[in-house]
Amino acid sequence: MTQPQIRRRGGDAPFVDVHSPAELLARLYALRSGEAPPGLGALAPFAALRGLDAALETLEGALRDGAHLLVVGDYDADGATGTALAVRGLRALGAARVSYLIPSRFDFGYGLSPAVAEAAHALGPDLLITVDNGISSVAGVARARELGLAVLVTDHHLPGERLPEAAAIVNPNQPGCDFPSKDLAGVGVVFYLLMALRARLRERGWFGAGRAEPNLATLLDLVALGTVADVVTLDRNNRILVEQGLRRIRAGHCGPGVRALLRVAGRDPMRASATDLAFAAAPRLNAAGRLEDMSVGVECLLSDDAERASALAQQLDAINRRRREIEGEMKAQAETAVQALDLAEEGLPAALCLYGADWHQGVSGIVAARIRERYHRPVIAFADGGDGLLRGSARSIEGLHVRDAIDRVDQAEPGLITRFGGHAMAAGLSLRAEALEPFRARFAAVVGEMLGGVTSGPELVSDGPLPARLLTLETAETLRLGGPWGKGFPEPCFDGEFEVLQARLVGERHLKLRVAPPEGGAIEAIGFDQAERLALAHGRVRLAYRLDVNDYRGRRSPQLILESVQPI
Repeated sequence: MTQPQIRRRGGDAPFVDVHSPAELLARLYALRSGEAPPGLGALAPFAALRGLDAALETLEGALRDGAHLLVVGDYDADGATGTALAVRGLRALGAARVSYLIPSRFDFGYGLSPAVAEAAHALGPDLLITVDNGISSVAGVARARELGLAVLVTDHHLPGERLPEAAAIVNPNQPGCDFPSKDLAGVGVVFYLLMALRARLRERGWFGAGRAEPNLATLLDLVALGTVADVVTLDRNNRILVEQGLRRIRAGHCGPGVRALLRVAGRDPMRASATDLAFAAAPRLNAAGRLEDMSVGVECLLSDDAERASALAQQLDAINRRRREIEGEMKAQAETAVQALDLAEEGLPAALCLYGADWHQGVSGIVAARIRERYHRPVIAFADGGDGLLRGSARSIEGLHVRDAIDRVDQAEPGLITRFGGHAMAAGLSLRAEALEPFRARFAAVVGEMLGGVTSGPELVSDGPLPARLLTLETAETLRLGGPWGKGFPEPCFDGEFEVLQARLVGERHLKLRVAPPEGGAIEAIGFDQAERLALAHGRVRLAYRLDVNDYRGRRSPQLILESVQPI
């Protein structure tokens, strides 16, 4: 495991004059040029969203006509939460009939394709509403129109050269949109659309006479989960949405589905943090879309019955356990392939393209992320798509826009890639099996050019050393609930010198330490999946870590979550 270079954000002694957890939190906000998230009233106004008027006219007309609305969502956690949010929200606003369709990633692939449009038409809707997809579905929207179906696109992905000819498009990243928060997740776009629709219906006298105006804030648990799960940048707007959703979860005012997902993962909803959403709830939700049918996840989020939600969450947990087993096998094979490549080429190329004949395409993205983390290279993991094509999941490193890199390959060698799309840090593509080797070579060359021929090692940004007086349970609790932390507003990471008092392995894969800072006072530390660092853990070491709460059999204590162990 490559040791990261540690760069300090806050200098050598940013907390020397800090004496309380509250002071520490304020200083950490300042280091991030941020603040505690304000209330919902500080959200960017929805009026700046391009295409909103057309979308509202379409939806208002559909509600007044008693139309059948069909939500077509994506098969990841953002798509699932956005789908559940759209269904719940539209029903609360008075829609006569709302249903949903989550196309299988294995049968249909991503987005509103012509085949998905035909499958949707068979369900008899009057209006299709895409969630977390659709901005690149030019052919699918055209096919829907041929079938007599209007389409309202809600998405947050980057558009291609052509936009679909939909009845309306709401996407903060479409050309000409002045909405300031370009980092809304798909579920966030849906929440904004619902807020705008409620305001329009209120103006038009829709509510009253037996039709109550809903409190859409009751749905913010879904917005928080989907936003965190999609790893979008937590700009000010997204931090407000996530923080408000977490407040509701902790107060016991969330849906049974979100509560069940946290509990089945062993997390206490009353103390939920963004980390719990990211690493406990989201993986269990995502597992359904990776291995089976995301409808199980959506049904969990839609259920108002606690027992049914719990049963569905347990089903998702079982699927996630199977996903972990598959991931472990694939990761081991990928490691072997990378090591062989390193020996054959006397050094790794600027980008890695890996393929396993029996790899599961639903898990390839996770494997790409794991290899990326280990070797600090952009990685694409390919699996057989079952239709003569290879499906690749790409994960990038900071400083490289992986979708743009794939686009450059496509421009240089048209026809090599069958289809692609995605973000700066993650993308997907399809190509013929015989195109893998020429693509691998071209992609590595393009990445090398874009990175200037220099592939840097991993870097870890620390907030600086934390005084021993702050290594307390109170500080850990304050940091856990003081976020939300995430991409663009990183969770606090500290580094400093410690004496190793005890070192051992737990669960074969995890490094367990008992350490003491120079000022004295021992504290427990754990490094997940860091067994190979056991040999480094003796004497004086420099640790990079996050301070968290260890809740073991009802006993809560501070604990260091290790990011790096370096001998001194």
